[in-house]
Formats: sequence, C-alpha cells, structure tokens
Amino acid sequence: MNFIGEHIFPGQFGHFLTILSFVASLVATVAYFKSANATLSEMAAGWKRLARAAFMIECFSVFSVFITIYFIISTHKFEYAYAWNHSSMALSPKYLFACIWEAQEGSFLLWTIWHCVLGLILMFRAGKWEAPVMTVISFAQVCLATMIIGLYFGTARVGINPFSLVRQLDVMQNAPIFSRPDYLSLAFMKDGQGLNQLLQNYWMVIHPPILFLGFASTIVPFSYAIAGLWKKDFSGWTKIALPWTLFSAGILGLGIMMGAAWAYESLTFGGFWAWDPVENASLVPWLVMVAGLHTQVVYNATGHSLRATYLFLIISFFLVLFSTFLTRSGILGESSVHAFVENDMNFQLISLMAVFFIPALILYGMRYKSIPHIAKEESTYSREFWMFIGALVLFLAAIVITFQTSYTPIYNKFTGKTTAAPEDNEFSYNKIQVFVAIVLGVLTAIGQYMRYKDTPRKIFFSKIGLPTIIALVIALLISFFGGIDFQKHGAGFLGAIHLALFAAVYGVVANAIYIWSGLNGKLKAAGGSIAHFGFGLMLLGILISSAKKDVLTKNNGILLNFAPESKQDPTENLTLVKGLKTDMGTYWATYQNKDSTGQGGNITYFKVDFENKKSGEKFTLYPNFIKATKGQSGVSGNPDSRHYWSKDIFTYVSATSMDDVNDTAQFKKYSVKLKDTIFYSGGYMVLNKVSINPTDTRYQVGQGDTLIVADINIYSADSTHYRATPAISWKGADSKFILDTVFAQNLAIGFTSLNKDTHTFDLQVKESGKMIPYVALKAYEFPQINLLWIGTIIMVTGFAVSLRRRYGIARSLKLSKRPLATENQS
Repeated sequence: MNFIGEHIFPGQFGHFLTILSFVASLVATVAYFKSANATLSEMAAGWKRLARAAFMIECFSVFSVFITIYFIISTHKFEYAYAWNHSSMALSPKYLFACIWEAQEGSFLLWTIWHCVLGLILMFRAGKWEAPVMTVISFAQVCLATMIIGLYFGTARVGINPFSLVRQLDVMQNAPIFSRPDYLSLAFMKDGQGLNQLLQNYWMVIHPPILFLGFASTIVPFSYAIAGLWKKDFSGWTKIALPWTLFSAGILGLGIMMGAAWAYESLTFGGFWAWDPVENASLVPWLVMVAGLHTQVVYNATGHSLRATYLFLIISFFLVLFSTFLTRSGILGESSVHAFVENDMNFQLISLMAVFFIPALILYGMRYKSIPHIAKEESTYSREFWMFIGALVLFLAAIVITFQTSYTPIYNKFTGKTTAAPEDNEFSYNKIQVFVAIVLGVLTAIGQYMRYKDTPRKIFFSKIGLPTIIALVIALLISFFGGIDFQKHGAGFLGAIHLALFAAVYGVVANAIYIWSGLNGKLKAAGGSIAHFGFGLMLLGILISSAKKDVLTKNNGILLNFAPESKQDPTENLTLVKGLKTDMGTYWATYQNKDSTGQGGNITYFKVDFENKKSGEKFTLYPNFIKATKGQSGVSGNPDSRHYWSKDIFTYVSATSMDDVNDTAQFKKYSVKLKDTIFYSGGYMVLNKVSINPTDTRYQVGQGDTLIVADINIYSADSTHYRATPAISWKGADSKFILDTVFAQNLAIGFTSLNKDTHTFDLQVKESGKMIPYVALKAYEFPQINLLWIGTIIMVTGFAVSLRRRYGIARSLKLSKRPLATENQS
C-alpha cells in the first residue's frame, strides 16, 4: 500500500547510515587491533591506514544520522515515531535539540558522537598509543552502534531504530487507522506528543551534551589503562594520559552541576540535589575518576599507587556503563524523575557492561604482579600518603552511594517485591556523606602544604598554623552567629554539620593562602589549589544554603487541602487571592493575573508582585504551570527565583483555581458592630464576636504576639451555615491581616481594623460571580546559594588550568620521544 504524504527517503537513508556506522566501527576495531599486534612496521602502518579510513567513515555516518534526525524533527515529519513521540508543532524551536536526547536512542547517539570527536583527536595526538587506545574506543563504538541499529533476528530485536515509522511500532501495527493510505490526514497524526514538560528548559539543551561528553571522555583514561596492561607498558602512558583524566573529571563534574542547576530551576522539591538515583548514577563515576586522577598524579610524582590508578580508571568507566543500565533498563522507573522507561534492552545493557568490565578485570588480574609497585610504605607526612587516603575516601563514598542507590530497585526488580526506600531518603545519604565532606575538606586544606616523599614536621606545622587559626575563627563565627540549624536530625548530626563547615572553610582558606604564599600567586601552576578552593566553596554553599533554607510562605490564613501524594504542607503554602495584597512575613505578596498564551497555550504564567516591607524594594516573579505531554493529563510546576548576591528567593505555584474568567469584583468595606448583619447576593453574615488570642482557632499565636479574631457566621439562601474567622495579628509594631475565604459562597473576608471609641470593626468583603481566582504559593529563601555555583565555576577552572599545564608536560614528553615513536610507527 502506498501511504499518501509519507516521506520515506530520510528514514531509509538514516537507517542505512546506522548500519554503515556499525560496519565501519567493526572494521576500525579489527584493523586497529591488527595494527597494535603487528610485528612488522609495514603491516602495522597498513592496518592503521585502514583503521583510520574506517573510523572516519563511521564518524561521517554518525554525524549524518544526527543531522537526519534533526531534519525529521524540525520539519515535523510526524509519520516518524521519533518526531511524533518527542516533538510537537507548538514546541519552541530552541528545544528541538532536547527532543533528540530525550529518547534512549538519541542519548546513545549523543554518546557515540562524542566518542567520534575524541577518537578523531586521539587519531592524530596519541602517537604510538593510537592503535591500542583506538581499538578500545572503536569497540565501544561497535557496542553503541548496536543500540540504535534496530535490526530483527527472528523475533529478537537488536537496538532501537530511530527511523521507525509510527505505523511500524509494535503497539501500532494493528491500529485500524494505519489500514488507510491517507492516515496522515487524520487529526491524530497532525501533531506530535511533545517534549516532556520537565525538559522544556534551556538547561536541557546544554546539560545533556556536556554530561554525555563527560561520560564519553571516561573511556580515554580507561583505554590508556587497558592499552598499558595489554602492551605491558605499565607506566609509559600515565603522563601522556593525565590531561585526559583531568579533562574527564572536569567536564563530567561540570555536567553534573549543570544538572543540579536544572533541578534547582525546573523542579519544585526546593533544592538542587535530592539524591535521586539518576543524579547518583552520574556522581559515582565522577568520584572514582577524581580518585584515579589523584593516584595518577601520585604515581607520576613518586612511583606509588599505579595499581590503584589502574583499578580506579577501570571502575570509573564501568560505573558509567552501570549508570547507563540503571537509567535505561526501567529499574528506576518508580524511583526517579529522570529515568527512561523499560524498552526491552536489558540484555544488551548487561552485555555492554560485561564485555568491558569482565575482560578488563581479567587482564588487570593477569598483569597485577607485573605492575610496578614500591613496597616501602609512604611517610604519613608525605603528600602522596594523604592523596591516596583522599582517593580511598572518594572510592568508598562511591561504593556506599552505589549500594544505597541500586540495592532497593534492583532487589525489587529481581524478587518482585516492593521494598520501600527510607522515609527520609535525603537524610539517609546525608548522615553518611557529611563525614566524607569533613575528611575531604580537611585533606584539601593540608595536602598542599606537604611535600612528596616526606615533610619536616616543623615546616609543616609552621605553614599550616595560620590557615588553621583563620579557618577556625571563621567557622566558629558562622556556627554561633550564622543561624545554622539541623536540630530536626538530632544533636549528633548538627555537630557533624558544624565540623563540615569548619572543613569547608579550612579548604577555602588554606588553598587561598597556599596560592598566595606557597606559589607566590603563580596561577598557571596552581590548578590543583584552585580546584580545591572551588570545591571548598561548593561545600560551604551546600552546607549554609541547606542549613539556613527557610520557608517564607508561613500560612495562618486560608488553608487548602492538598492530595497526600503531593507531600505539600498546607501551612507552608500561602493562598493568594487575586488582587489582594497578602502578608508573607518579610514581604507583601500580590497575585495579579495569569497568562496562558505561552507556547501555544501550553504554559500558564502567574504574575506575583512582591514588596520588601523594610527596604520597599519591589519585584515581580512569574512561576508557571506547563501542561503534561505524551497524552497525559495534569500540569507540572516550574519555579521562578529572584537572585541576590547573598541569597535566592525561590518560588513556585503549588495549586491554583485556574479560573480563566477575569474577575472584576472589588472588596467592599463595612464598619460594623457586634451582631450587625452584612448582606451579600447569596445570603447574609453576622459578626458574632471578636476575641483576643483565642485558643479555639486554627491560628498559632507566638509568644508576645497579639491576635484578634473576628468570628463571623454566614447563612446562605439555601439555609447552609458557614463560619469565617479573618484576623489581625500584631508582633510588636508590625500588623498582619489574615484573610479568610468561603469558597462555597465565592466570598473573601478581611478584618482590617477596630475602633475602640465607636466599638466598631472594619471588615472587607469580596464577592465574585465565579470562584475567586487564587494561587497557592510556596517560597523559600536560600542564603549563600551562590557560593555553590561560584565554587563550581572555580573548581572547573582549576581543572582547566591544571589540564593546560599537564598537556604542556605531556606534549614535551612526546616530542622528546618522537624519534622512538616514529620508529615504532614506521
């Protein structure tokens, strides 16, 4: 049957390219392997030429696949499942790239693209290591190509074909509409399902490429390590590969923190890190890579820790593969907002881990005794000793996080049980990792002041004394006057937080002084100290912003009923009636209006004005709701924040009346006495009594506060009785008006003042013909959150500075050995 309007050629061409990339990567793998093992230089050179040609063909194929998919999505060819599942006509063009990596096959393609880029660089920079290193990378390309090849062998499918038509999907093949040649003319096919609403954020355009570059880059140190074991040149690669280890650690760390920034700006849990399983799956390889980086530096300087370096670099790459399994197998589907749904690829994903990790471990075990090792133990006053301890702590932290992350979902998957995660999931991680932070903070402080081999005690203590005293004073000031509070988890955890604060400050101060005095301000040689300084700032930002995080929307007024699954506390969500200036502690907040025209009507922005009571500063925020995609109902909240150098005001809308009718009704003022009656269109109300600090109300009265509550009985035309209790609260000279609302009668009632001379009370009543428009707003204050983001930038800058310096050393090393390398390659 010929289907009217289908554009078949892009899909056929794209699928041909995926098969070509698989074949070319397979040829490159075999050819590079032959070149690495060739005994004659002529044969080695011949196989290498073939391998390079095949790898370039593969790169051309992979880039062309990406361009073809982008063409299909950007031109809205919804006959293709990729475009139909992940895009829509209303989607902003800036999110088209995010559509590509939303899909499993797109993320594998992104990973493959970065391998191509890294492979092309290594092809011309790796020298004598090109053949063995590129053998490993090319084999990885073979494995990744199978993930998007989408071929069937009998009933078994290998990979997902990104160029499948909608009518070719298993779930669609028996659908009646596809028996029609004009199915594309039906409304069902005129638009796509759209991009997941949580991914419609600018961070999702840049975060995944950077993160996947970090993931992809871990294969380079891994490949050098495998090449060293394979060729029995155990130490010849460590200095040459060090810039790659630095690059991998730096770029992966940057990608992880970009994800934290996305979570902070797009999700409504009120933070930047929730120990989500997918977050952890990216963090763990980074921790082990940083451990391997430090032991690699130690080996290059002293000859110690080469065995540990091999192990860490192997495990780091394995953990990238393991994280791929966790996030793409469907195991985490119930426990993470980031995970992909199951797609019948578990066997391939497990095989991907096995074909790399098992041979690598076997090779490592076979060569273990041959790897150079200094039997003499390091001095406890040597830099290398404490660098190794720090690496070991990072490795152990990674093991603990991996176990906590994967045990419950994997156990449930294979046993069929439904074991629940800890009730306070974040604390289950924090109570362990806070001690890791303490150790790492202290080690980053003292490590730079030690020398390799050994450090005279007198010299060490004379240099570390001043940073220690300064850090201790600053930490004590923060602890005693900074309002640090973690009492809800007990005194023991609070004490650990204070120790972690000292460790973070210690790391910042000690590294700053070391750069200034120990290195005489020579920043080009201070990459490690800069990175440690940034890491200390990150820890400080995490600790202070978390400990001093404060809910600004304390609600003693209109309390809404939230669904239990929302996990919202009504007393922490302030109900804002449209147009009514409402007390929000330090601020006045006024919900003005909403705009539902965003992105073709899919985004509703809520305009909320704020005014600082003390400074008079005014600003407006626009938290929004975005409609669910993929045929699902409901909305997701997107926060909006006001940024200051010392804090963020973070807000999101947790509930709304979603009334589309403009409400023109105004508040009417009444001056009444006790037992007076006020009439409204649906009945009347009577001021029953006015009480001072009553104990039988929902309001909480603080010590020294004065609360006056008006008790009003409301009688509707149908004889239904309601009660409203608007109030005025005084704390010192500051007054606060607490509105009450009777939504069943579309009434909002305020108690604004009382006159002792006339014994009258001023009330305001607003009656709306429709449900009174309102939003429930939740707002946090995050003090010193910018320390986290500034620390991240500085840490990554430190990696870059160190990378540049180490690259210069590695280049000099290769140039000094060029005749030997040329002879080996000729």
